[in-house]
Amino acid sequence: MVRDEDHTVLTMASDFKGEPEEFALVVPVPTVLEKGQIHVGDPKAVDHLDAYTAPRLVEYFDPDPCQVYAMQKMSALRNAAPMASGRVESDARRDRSLGVHVEARYTVGEYDILILSAKESGGLETWLRIHDYRVPAGASRVLASYLRQGMKFFVARVNLEEQAKLGYSYLRPLQMAFDSPKFMLPLRLGMVNADGPQELFVYALTRNGRVETTNYRTIKLPSDAEIPEFVKEDFPRFYKDMFAEQHERAGGDAVFLEYAWDMAWCDPCAADPMSREELAGLGVFWINTGIVPPGRRGGPGIAPQFMPTPGNPQEVFVTRLHVRYDAAHFPEDLVFQETGDKTNFQGRFVIRHPFRGQGECEAMDAYRGQVRERRAKEAETLADLTGWSMRRIRQQMGGDAAWSAAPGNAPGPAKGERRKWWDWMWKK
Repeated sequence: MVRDEDHTVLTMASDFKGEPEEFALVVPVPTVLEKGQIHVGDPKAVDHLDAYTAPRLVEYFDPDPCQVYAMQKMSALRNAAPMASGRVESDARRDRSLGVHVEARYTVGEYDILILSAKESGGLETWLRIHDYRVPAGASRVLASYLRQGMKFFVARVNLEEQAKLGYSYLRPLQMAFDSPKFMLPLRLGMVNADGPQELFVYALTRNGRVETTNYRTIKLPSDAEIPEFVKEDFPRFYKDMFAEQHERAGGDAVFLEYAWDMAWCDPCAADPMSREELAGLGVFWINTGIVPPGRRGGPGIAPQFMPTPGNPQEVFVTRLHVRYDAAHFPEDLVFQETGDKTNFQGRFVIRHPFRGQGECEAMDAYRGQVRERRAKEAETLADLTGWSMRRIRQQMGGDAAWSAAPGNAPGPAKGERRKWWDWMWKK
């Protein structure tokens, strides 16, 4: 979600399971969208943004305690460098009787797009069923709540002929640009046909600072916890179990902050920084020009031309939010606000590798004791984060606890017309 004042650009990447002809997307939108407000994006840019903001593993290595002792610099490293379907003919009279009006119809890339308005939810649900959209039972109640807000409906399905012509075997992200005073993301339609809880990642790109939800708690993912070395070999499983444990502890109704950072720099980066071209492709319309876009306070009344300004800061702050939602815990759509908080945050987990070289000195015995205590604490921390059993953790630590190759150095087991602003946004 790109947001600046009332300007919003939404890029939706769906992890759809099934045949392309069965795919349909219905999204409430605040207004009738013109064709120029709809675009098909590059999935690589979404993947890059995901990698750039993902929770990460940090590694660092203990120095030789004998050398440190000899140099009078016994200190623990507290900061480390992270590692890194066809065209549908409809009967106009039947549509009118159902209270449904097709406000606009477009083909954009491999998608057939309809913008619908409706008088009542039952008629809209019937219309969707008649036109072969798979609408689950119970959709009418959710649709009605959006109709009461005066919203329209963005409906997309795959045009198989266009998809074959374009040569894509996957579904590319759909993008839409619009103006709305509401900074929100509709969730509830996605829960009607959900097979269990849904997983949602929101990447908010703004000018001024971190984004948070106003109608649910936004809490930070645990960060900077020190965990055992063996987790490195299976970090994805650790992350999934850790998130599930934190989600349950929070009561199932919280939104987790996983990353917040000024995109002009990173310290360091989990992935290469995103280019200005990629950010522009995601809808960050202000970065390729020195001119304020039309409609922004103080800006000119005409759309600016692209005027690249290499070397300037990106002027983009990214917030990554992770939501696991279902109808029982998220009865309302997500409502956001942009804050002025530019405090950097990243969900990261630390592995500290002990010194494994040869060496005997006065400092070595004290160091061995520190490692034993540290290993116990790492095991306890991992159990607390994930809910894993201590027995399982200690078993997996096994050889990981043998912190030194030197005989006798093993610490033993751990204890615990006028162009619109969107017209120029996706132009090359």
